[in-house]
Amino acid sequence: MAAQFEINKEFIDGMRTAILADDELTVKKLLEDLHAADIAELYNELSLEEAKFLFLLLEGELAADVLAELDEDDREKFLKVLPSEVIARQFIDKMDSDDAADVMADLSDEKLEEVLLHIDDVDQAGDIVDLLSYDENSAGGLMAKELIAVNENWNILKCLREMSKQAANVDEVYYVYVVDDDNKLKGTVSLKRMLLSQNTAKIKDIVNTDVMSVRTDTPGEEVAIIMDKYDLVALPVTDGIDRLVGRITIDDVVDFIREEAEKDYQMASGITEDVQPSDKVMVLTRARLPWLLIGLAGGILGALVIGHYEPDLVNYPKLAFFIPLIAAMGGNVGIQSSAIVVQAIASKSMGLESTGKKLLKEFAVAFINGLILAVLIFASNYFISDPRESKFFALTLTVSCSLLIVIIFAALFGTIIPLILNKLKIDPALATGPFITTMNDIMGLFLYLMIGKILFGIF
Repeated sequence: MAAQFEINKEFIDGMRTAILADDELTVKKLLEDLHAADIAELYNELSLEEAKFLFLLLEGELAADVLAELDEDDREKFLKVLPSEVIARQFIDKMDSDDAADVMADLSDEKLEEVLLHIDDVDQAGDIVDLLSYDENSAGGLMAKELIAVNENWNILKCLREMSKQAANVDEVYYVYVVDDDNKLKGTVSLKRMLLSQNTAKIKDIVNTDVMSVRTDTPGEEVAIIMDKYDLVALPVTDGIDRLVGRITIDDVVDFIREEAEKDYQMASGITEDVQPSDKVMVLTRARLPWLLIGLAGGILGALVIGHYEPDLVNYPKLAFFIPLIAAMGGNVGIQSSAIVVQAIASKSMGLESTGKKLLKEFAVAFINGLILAVLIFASNYFISDPRESKFFALTLTVSCSLLIVIIFAALFGTIIPLILNKLKIDPALATGPFITTMNDIMGLFLYLMIGKILFGIF
C-alpha cells in the first residue's frame, strides 16, 4: 500500500531546480511514484511556466487524471497557456466523458471549438457536446456516458461478448444495465446471475427490474440524497422518455457535495462568490464587499433605533449596558434556528412536518431556552445590582422580558426566512449568515428599547 505523500520544501526546491535546468529525466523520476492528486497539488507551489513544463512530461491517463484533479480556477489558468491540440490529444482523449466535459467547460467558446476539432474520436466529441448542454448542477451535468448496457433480448453468450467490448471504455463496472430495443432502461443484471445461467438464457428472464434512476434534469442535490439514502455507488440517468443516457458514480457526487458545501459555507459567511485564498485582491474584495455594505446599512439602522430612544437612555444610561447582550443573543439564536432549517431543506427532511408545526416547535424551544436565560439574567441583575438604586426593578425586568421576547422572535425569524427563500428558489444558505444577524440586531434593539420605555414609564 502506497504511503500518503506530503509536499515539503526540499521536494519543491528539487523539482524547481530540475525544471529550471530542463532536466526531464530528474523531473520524471521525482513524479514516478506520485498519485495524480499529489501532482495536481504541486501546481500551487510552482509558477505557471514551471507547471506547464511538468505537465507536458506526463503521459497517457496520468496526464488526464492530473488535469481533472486541479481546482477549477487553477485548471482554467493552466488551459489558457496550452495549445488546443495538446489539450485534445494529451488530455481530453484520455478522459472519461464527464471529466472531459468539466475541463471543456472552463474554455472560451473559441478555444472549445478548436479543441473539439482536434479530438480524434468523433463519438467522444459528440458525448462531450451533449454533456455540455446540461446544467452543471443537474444529473445530466454530473453523469458520464461510459457504462455497460445489454439488450434484454440477448442471450447470455452474446451478452458476455458485448460486455467485453464495452468494458474497454469503462474504468469501474458497478452495474450492468439492461435496455430494450429503444434503449429504454429496464433494470440491471448481476454478473453472478449471468454466470449461473445457461448460455442460451435470455437477459429479460434474469433481469432485476427494481432499479433506481434519475432524469437528466434532476437537481444535483436530489441525486446526492438518493445515492446516500439507498447506499448506491452508481446511478443510471435517463432522458425524458426513459432512454438510458449515462450514469453518475459516487466520486462525482462526493465532488459535487464538497463544492456545494464550500459555496454554502462562503454564502453563510457573507461571501457572494466562489473564491479561493489564491485569488487576486480585487476578486476577494468584490466577493466580500456586498454583505459588508448590508452590515453597514444594518449598523446605521441600529444607530437610528438607538437615536430614537436617546432621551430614555439619557435618563437611565444603564439601559445601554445590556444592548450588546440583547443583540448577541438574538443573532446567535437566529443563526441556530436558520442553520437547522437549512440543513432540513438540504436533506429533504423538511417535508415530513408542515411549516406550522416547525414554527410551533421552534417557538416551544425558544420559549424554554429564553425563559431559562431570562431567569438567569434576572437573578444576576437582582443580586449584583443595588436594590436601592432608582428604577432598579424596572431595569431588571426590562432586560429579562426583552431577552425572552428577542429570543422567541429571533428563533421564528430564523425559521421562516430560509423557508421563504427556498420557496422563491433562492439558496436558503443565504439566511444563515449576515442577513439573519443584521436583521436580528435591528429588531432586537428595537424590542429591547421599546420594552424599556414602556416599563420605565410604568415604574
